[in-house]
Amino acid sequence: MDLSTRAAEQLRTRHDPAIDAQQLCKTYRGGTRALSELSFQVAAGTVFSLLGPNGAGKSTVVKVLTTLSRPDSGRAEVAGIDVIRRPDAVRHAIGVVAQKTAVDIEATGRENLRLQGQLHQMSGEVLRSSVDSLIERFGLDEVADKISKTYSGGTQRKLDVAMGLVHQPEVLFLDEPTTGLDPQARAEMWREISHLAKDEGLTVLLTTHYLEEADQLSDQVAIMDKGAIVAQGTTEQLKSQLHGDAVEVQLGGQVIPERVLEVAASLGDLLHQPTIEDGLLRARVDTGASALPAVLAALDAAQLRVATATVVRPSLDDVYLSYTGRTFASSEETSR
Repeated sequence: MDLSTRAAEQLRTRHDPAIDAQQLCKTYRGGTRALSELSFQVAAGTVFSLLGPNGAGKSTVVKVLTTLSRPDSGRAEVAGIDVIRRPDAVRHAIGVVAQKTAVDIEATGRENLRLQGQLHQMSGEVLRSSVDSLIERFGLDEVADKISKTYSGGTQRKLDVAMGLVHQPEVLFLDEPTTGLDPQARAEMWREISHLAKDEGLTVLLTTHYLEEADQLSDQVAIMDKGAIVAQGTTEQLKSQLHGDAVEVQLGGQVIPERVLEVAASLGDLLHQPTIEDGLLRARVDTGASALPAVLAALDAAQLRVATATVVRPSLDDVYLSYTGRTFASSEETSR
């Protein structure tokens, strides 16, 4: 099936979920509960992001949906195929790009792509055409016949994604695909992921702990915390649930967090969910323009020096804070 045919079929069946996970539970030895009655659906031809800090359960979801791990309970279908009853059929329908590279660094890029295709019983002209097409699409022409260990991190990651597409899967799983990439390589990867879904009809499930990545790429975002989905929707839907503005005040000099929170508490209902990290005071307010002067006055009275102060619209970090009671950064730190 060529890409245009696949895109047309994806559009015809867009009302059917490409991924359907219901009540998934998974507990590892030692009692660590990785998934807790987790349910979600992914529409065909869309980018769906599981957003959460390390340890939230994102990789466990991918392992279950890609047949690498069995859930303790619940059910899941990928491309209309039951992942427990028909794992072999699921593996033919999906592409997987794991956190750790699958590239054989002692082989060329072209050899890596050919081997991946052969694992899916591809051969002859079909395999050659797929490999050539992917080399061109990912801009690997100049390095395709060079040993992969000579590639930059960004180029090697492009090859990883290309390898996941050799057999033209219906669903592509990308587990933290841009971790460790520099900003330019990350932006290039974002463009390619967006192109795969919007122009070619591929369904993409993306796990990430980058707020900006989820914001930029996703048709739908599910925010995970401690093995459960705590919020789901488009990024705009999630942000619009938070009324008002966010105030951010960067304090100068040595900052005692407890002292700053005391000042915030003294303002009563003016500030909602105040947090302080690395000298940055953040809080929700009903109206930023009227709240900011009072906040600055209170900090000045407490002899706390202000370096910068801004009013911003709600972000995914604010959404995460509202559902978990913690900022995304603090959750990342706790999970390390």
